Amino acid sequence: MATVSFYADDVRAARDWYANFLDTEAYYAMPSQEAPSYVEFRIGDFQAELGIIDAKFAPHRVGDGPAGAILNWHVDDLEKTLDRLLELGATLNQGIVDHGDSGFRTASVTDPFGNLLGIMTNPHYLDIVAAVRG
Repeated sequence: MATVSFYADDVRAARDWYANFLDTEAYYAMPSQEAPSYVEFRIGDFQAELGIIDAKFAPHRVGDGPAGAILNWHVDDLEKTLDRLLELGATLNQGIVDHGDSGFRTASVTDPFGNLLGIMTNPHYLDIVAAVRG
């Protein structure tokens, strides 16, 4: 993943919610921090971009229910992360699913702004990170 874009009617509220969940502030806002129509975070081991865009710019209708592709983010503790997302106001889209004996496990939520957010335990991702780190 290089960039994922989510849409929200209230970009400022979405920025604050994701800052709380990710435990980091958005590093970029346009046109301003006080009245953003776009904000961006750097996330994960490779500092991928999470952009939140004002829903008025979405190429699809926003707000009629969960929307978007489910992009799964690797997390070290699936249960703890899922619990935290739910505590922060996300709603369960799909509970934890074990994908056989491979170690791959997924879950997904809908954030308070209608975006689908997937989380997973991904052994392949951990192998790649270990190889890159040497």
